Amino acid sequence: MSEQGSGWPFVGRGGSLRAVRDALRSGTGMMIAGSAGVGKSRLAAQALHGLRGYGVVRAQGTETASMIPFGAFAHVLTGPPRGGENLLRWAAARLLRDQAGRGGLLVSVDDAHRLDPASAALVHYLAGSGEARLLVTVRSGEPQPDPVTALWKDELLERIELTPLTPAEVGQVLAGALGGELAPATVRRLARVSEGNVLYLRELVHAGRTSGCLTEQDGEWRWQGELSMTPRLCELVGDRIGHLDQDEREVLELVAFGEPLGLDLLAGLTSSGAVERVEARGLIATVDEGRREQLRLGHPLYGEVVRGDCGTLRARRRLRTLAEALEATGLRRREDELRAAVWRLDSGSVTDPGMLTSAARLAWGRQDPRLAERLARAAIEAGAGVAAVAVLGEVLMVLGEAGSAVTALRRAARDAVTESERAQHAHSLGVSLAWAGADAEACHVLDVAAATLTDPRWRQEAHVYRAVADCFAGRLSAASRALDLARSCRPGTVRGRVHGVALEAWIHAYAGRGEQALVVAGPAMETLDEWRDEAPHALPTLLDALCAAQTFTGRPAELDRIASGGMELPAVELSMTGFGAYRAMAARLRGDAAEALRHCREDIGRLPAREPYLGRCLAEQAHALALLGRLDEAEHSLAEAHRLTARWAFTRQHALHAAVWVAAAGGDVAEAVRRCHVAAEHAERHELYGHLLFTHHDLLRLGSGLAGSAGSLAGPGPGAADGPASPRAERFGGVEGELAVLFARHARAQGDPDALRAVAGEFERRGMLLYAAEATAQEAAAYRESGRGTLARGAQTRACALARRCTGVSTPALVRLATPELTPRQREIVQLAATGLTNRQIADRLTLSTRTAANHLQAAYDKLGVNDRTEAGRLLTAL
Repeated sequence: MSEQGSGWPFVGRGGSLRAVRDALRSGTGMMIAGSAGVGKSRLAAQALHGLRGYGVVRAQGTETASMIPFGAFAHVLTGPPRGGENLLRWAAARLLRDQAGRGGLLVSVDDAHRLDPASAALVHYLAGSGEARLLVTVRSGEPQPDPVTALWKDELLERIELTPLTPAEVGQVLAGALGGELAPATVRRLARVSEGNVLYLRELVHAGRTSGCLTEQDGEWRWQGELSMTPRLCELVGDRIGHLDQDEREVLELVAFGEPLGLDLLAGLTSSGAVERVEARGLIATVDEGRREQLRLGHPLYGEVVRGDCGTLRARRRLRTLAEALEATGLRRREDELRAAVWRLDSGSVTDPGMLTSAARLAWGRQDPRLAERLARAAIEAGAGVAAVAVLGEVLMVLGEAGSAVTALRRAARDAVTESERAQHAHSLGVSLAWAGADAEACHVLDVAAATLTDPRWRQEAHVYRAVADCFAGRLSAASRALDLARSCRPGTVRGRVHGVALEAWIHAYAGRGEQALVVAGPAMETLDEWRDEAPHALPTLLDALCAAQTFTGRPAELDRIASGGMELPAVELSMTGFGAYRAMAARLRGDAAEALRHCREDIGRLPAREPYLGRCLAEQAHALALLGRLDEAEHSLAEAHRLTARWAFTRQHALHAAVWVAAAGGDVAEAVRRCHVAAEHAERHELYGHLLFTHHDLLRLGSGLAGSAGSLAGPGPGAADGPASPRAERFGGVEGELAVLFARHARAQGDPDALRAVAGEFERRGMLLYAAEATAQEAAAYRESGRGTLARGAQTRACALARRCTGVSTPALVRLATPELTPRQREIVQLAATGLTNRQIADRLTLSTRTAANHLQAAYDKLGVNDRTEAGRLLTAL
């Protein structure tokens, strides 16, 4: 593809484009510098487009023409000069006479660093004399003819350095080129691999579409699979790498296979002079990582080309050389052992299965489950024992293969002889069983381990994993008791302690004690680097706890920030993530259901099939679709969510909550209220008081008379005090925190427009715009019911303004806002009719006679000024 390839939008260069055009209009011109493929030629062409009045001469510097005097201008310099005439003046005069327009002459030179000496001198002469405006592009870091360098050094031309596209700009370019949305993970991947180079990006897209790795699914483009390199892309990158002598190629190959490499390590394997030459050409770069100076490739695609040019035997030799050199240093850092093991494995020179087992644990600690799985399997094949099987079991579990994990662990049971082996086996088997939904067997395995192990460190972990099983099953009080037993085991391990802290924060968050969860999680997150490798489950669990705490305390902005960090975890395949569901919840609380859908789609595209965390995302997708009125899609997502989330109590709660709003989207408010009570009962039975907070409040949003007072909704909950001095009157559903207080105020404010206005203002301050719109709609209704029409219209106007910020969202409160002239029964029947139900079906659902349903419907049509179901549906959608 050419640099100005068809269909590729020009984005991210607005400021540069204005600067170039301003320089052309007001001065002698501009020099655009930048790396190969960054978009210099496209910017120059865009700057020339639309300029009127100039005669434009376009010249191109090439290696071929660089051997011929005035070779770049040969196509416009016709006829020989007169004998003895100054060649520069002759060439300039010929251009001015033959090419200048009424506004003068504008000379555009692409790749001026390749100009022949005569052409370079002509460009400099034109700039210095002021007889023409110049637009010149040069490649940064390349040798340039002295006259070209003097253009900007002598300030004859202004110069701008064109930088690569940012990830956001890459996303804009891709969306325009592909004609649709891209999964954020795909944008990040292509931005990282291309490093914002437009030429490479275009070739990567072409390669991905040709290979089938880049495809459109559900209206979104996603990259799945390994990086594809087309011959054209290899040629482009190879040209940029250029010719290498033997020493330079060795340097580049070692860095390509081993980056990041320490400078001392590489210098000990190769010529220091070769390292300096390769660095000077920009093929490798020195970066500071901690207290080490490391060498990396100058561009990610260099590695693809260099490794692809190596045969199997040479690649193995390079990897073996790297492993031996790193082992000779004594493997002083933890990642050194992991890297050496991987190099040994890839070079076919493994000699120590224990090294592979240790490396598998390190890879798992670094949140790289696929590498951990590969190393653990290799360790088992090399003769490692139960320890490697235990690591493999943990990894398979979070990759969505809990059944395979349980099978492998049961097969290895007879090999667990020592206490260490029995402990590791029991822990891995127990948590894998709990993950798979085999609750009773998981509890039995872990209880036996806790009762029979003699080392307090192993007993501590057994209790922690028993708490995990209790959490999955929705027994939060039992989980807390298990953690108390774990804390009593002294001495413990870093792994046991941190996993216990993470689980404690998680329990607090889901039990509605969000502030306590934040207090517990804070110190652990501050010391992350000290324990991350030892406790691989802890970080996702802590982040999940923090997300839940921010949700149940009503801080959508903080929730989105933390969930975004969770989605950036290195192991995108971990089924223990699912943070897209939390980002969707944050967007939903803000009233942006379309954004919620985008976050769900991103996580749904990367989570393993058949896993509860996938079900949680599908539930949130169903919830968002329901708010947008896309009922068929919502029901489909909800059915799949019910199937996948049933294994664990806390994931099932999301499906039960979504079911409420799917029913409401279908116009069946009575069914929505019934489902709300089902969700509340499930939350209360499983001690998920944070979720109970929202299910109780949903009754208010649905307009249920059962939610008419704070007292009927506040309960003792976890840790509530008794007696008249109890703070429970200021709590909602027995949950602590400012959001619970606000929900309680909202319950007490029903029918009080002034109080509802204050509540709406607080919702808006928190960024919960949908809730603010609904509370303001209730304010308008309260004014209307008290006969204060002017105030009702003012509140209605404010509610509509808030609702418009929740684009496309519809809830019963907003429908009531838009159709105040209808009675609740008429509104309910119109919504059911708009979904396509017949009068008889409506009557059966609402336990009415068909005639009564028809009469209500006709009365509603008369008030709305419509004639049939189709028009009513269109009207409700528009409202």
